[in-house]
Amino acid sequence: MQEDQQFLETLVKSLVDHPESVKTNRTVDEMGVLLTLDVHAEDMGKIIGRSGNTAKAIRTLLRVVGMKHDARVNLKINEPEGGRVSQDMAASMAPSADEATPSEPKSLDQAIDDLKI
Repeated sequence: MQEDQQFLETLVKSLVDHPESVKTNRTVDEMGVLLTLDVHAEDMGKIIGRSGNTAKAIRTLLRVVGMKHDARVNLKINEPEGGRVSQDMAASMAPSADEATPSEPKSLDQAIDDLKI
């Protein structure tokens, strides 16, 4: 298991009530690394967070891990079977336009500043 995938699993398992249901998949293509995340339906709220803030923070941390290995890491959170995601929540899970195509990568200091409240 790659370092970014192990980091994601460890982080998510510490946040959820059903860690045994956490599954990740890692694929690599010309766009970079794509990590897909599956969690128990009851844990979706914990992973997304209010207004998507937890999901955004996880994505930022994964970007920092990826920078360490000169890789672009993206996260896709799969909707669980039987789960219903509202349009607001779905919009907050999708990367914003500036995340999708950044003009240049953030520095480590910028990524850490994004995490500060």
